[in-house]
Amino acid sequence: MEDAAAVAKARAGDREAFRLLVERHSHVLFRLAYRMTGNEHDAEDVVQEAFIKAYRSLDRFEERSEVGSWLFRIASNCAFDLLRSRQRRERLVDGREPEEDAFARTPSTDPDPERLAASADVRRKVDVALARMSARERSAFVLRHFEGRSLDEIGHALGMDVNATKQSILRAVRKVRQVLAPVVESGAAS
Repeated sequence: MEDAAAVAKARAGDREAFRLLVERHSHVLFRLAYRMTGNEHDAEDVVQEAFIKAYRSLDRFEERSEVGSWLFRIASNCAFDLLRSRQRRERLVDGREPEEDAFARTPSTDPDPERLAASADVRRKVDVALARMSARERSAFVLRHFEGRSLDEIGHALGMDVNATKQSILRAVRKVRQVLAPVVESGAAS
């Protein structure tokens, strides 16, 4: 069954059709949420919230849109909201270390120990850069550089125009470059 047909059946009350949409799209939405939030628990919460919101707004889905893009936007917004609320809480609690991100927990298949150490160092530094980003910057950066989304898709997902989207990505990239500069300089000196 195609996504559009599943949405039509789900609108008519067919729960099995909506379950099909969940099965078809949950993995991609989880990957996005995991990259944006940095941990499995939050990612699972984001995906669950996204599907609940999607189910409640089935009647507002425009059939000329792609179901996957619609779900992606909902999940992006849910992750963005979670990141904003997390940043507000962290501002209230001084001295808290940022949570370890997904990159630091991702095992490498590279057998070279020196390369593994360097790769882990880069991942830790990227995690630091991600922690320094605003929720909007982090969302835009993840959508662009990890999910490969276009500027239009990112702007649509985050409710920004293309120029604001470009600026958010640019600020995020600058933060990553700033954190990675010592690694790049030490690699060039070797």
